[in-house]
Amino acid sequence: MAETRWLTPAEQRTWRAYLRATQHLQARLDRELERDAGMPFAYFQILVILSEVPDRRLRMSDLAERTWSSRSRLSHAVDRLEDRGWVERASSPSDGRGAFARLTDAGFEILTVAAAKHVESVRRHVFDRLTPRQVQQLGAISTRIADASATREPT
Repeated sequence: MAETRWLTPAEQRTWRAYLRATQHLQARLDRELERDAGMPFAYFQILVILSEVPDRRLRMSDLAERTWSSRSRLSHAVDRLEDRGWVERASSPSDGRGAFARLTDAGFEILTVAAAKHVESVRRHVFDRLTPRQVQQLGAISTRIADASATREPT
């Protein structure tokens, strides 16, 4: 059995600061999106992804993968977005079995309003607090961690 590689005191402080920063930031951004646009971050993320693909339409399985969500959890979220008129589902025209989610015009409009407020929150809580050099460092560090953990574990 391999010996545990415990974190050094400096690594432990860094790890805990990272967790505190990301958890607090995510909670704050989620609260602000809910207040400003009436939606949680998870719904915002779905709308953003759909807004960036051709025809604002994506297969549900691909959308689940891009949101790192289970199919059942994504389906529940899309149900709520459909209830609001922001997303609609359609069967696959080629095989009839697969389902697609499509961002509606109403969904795009609410996303436009939400995105403007969200980007201001991101700017205020993150980028306004950093120097240009720190922004560059944060980008490099985040990319390195994201690239190394990009493979999704089977669920």
